[in-house]
Amino acid sequence: MVRGKLKTRTGVVVGDKMDKTAVVEVQRIRSHGRYKKQIRLSKRFKVHDERNECNVGDRVVIIESRPLSKTKRWRLSKVVSQASEA
Repeated sequence: MVRGKLKTRTGVVVGDKMDKTAVVEVQRIRSHGRYKKQIRLSKRFKVHDERNECNVGDRVVIIESRPLSKTKRWRLSKVVSQASEA
């Protein structure tokens, strides 16, 4: 079986209440078909976080994986930056 590259996304953690799971919001920008205005779209992914290292506000890189549960299809790859404590 030949396998291509796994998809990766960068996003911000918006939820970490579940055990070994985080909710990551990924934003992307696309252009409107007719008016060409830049539109910001966001999507939320449930991410497997084995060591519970994510906190709300962290910027993370996620990578696709096999289905881990009904809604989890992504794994935490690395934490890029911690949330700033203000």
